[in-house]
Order: sequence, then structure tokens, then C-alpha cells
Amino acid sequence: MKKIKLVVEHQFDFELLGIVAPLKDYKMAWVINHVLDLKLIKAQDLVLEFIEDPKIEISKYMEKMDHGFVQLLKNKSISKRTNAAYLIPELKIMDYFLLLQDQTFELDINVYIERLSESPHIQNVVKLDVSKIKSKENLLTY
Repeated sequence: MKKIKLVVEHQFDFELLGIVAPLKDYKMAWVINHVLDLKLIKAQDLVLEFIEDPKIEISKYMEKMDHGFVQLLKNKSISKRTNAAYLIPELKIMDYFLLLQDQTFELDINVYIERLSESPHIQNVVKLDVSKIKSKENLLTY
């Protein structure tokens, strides 16, 4: 019998910022709202289940727009396990990820980086290339 293989290619049509900031998730959302004039609100936590590993629970804040969204995801799982689990394990140094999708292409990612870098609460902001992240499928939360 001939086997048919289904190949699914995801589109990563968003910009990604990695943020280093030792803050609680609600405080980080407040800082971003204040600095970038956004209205991120707490959304249902993201739960990822893996075949080999137990499930991880990720804190999520989101603002939906007419032509896109802004999403704040905590990298470290909020579940009460002894071993820390990460949304993107190869980027453990990052505390948060800010996903920015703008279908109108009016969003200037460099302005966001500049404003976030000026905040005393944030230690580092880096624009990340999604195509080079090994576990980028974990970022598909919408």
C-alpha cells in the first residue's frame, strides 16, 4: 500500500523581539503598555504538550488589532516543576518574546526596539530571525 505523507509548512509572518528583563509577567506587560502605548491584556495561558516531555504552560498577554496583533510570551514555563521548561529552549537567556504582526506594514520594529531599550526595567532587546530558531513552531500560538 502506498503511503501519503502530509507536509505542513507554517508561515511565520510576524516580527520577533527577544527581551531580557527579570520582571514578573504582569509587570513586564505593564512596562510594555506604558513604553509602547499598547493595551496588552492577559489572555489564556498557552499550554504546549509534547510527545517526549511533559506539557508546559506559558504566560501570554495579547492585543488584537485590525490588521494584526501584538503578543507577549514568557519564555520560562509557569508550571510548578523542578526542571525549568522553556518555550524556546535554545534561547534560555531571553525572558520574554514580543511577537508583532502588522499586515499593513506600517509598524517600525526599530522604533519599538529603541523605546524598549530606554526603559530602566529592560536589560536587553534583540530582534530575532525566526527562520534561524530551531523550535520556532512553539511560537505559533494564534
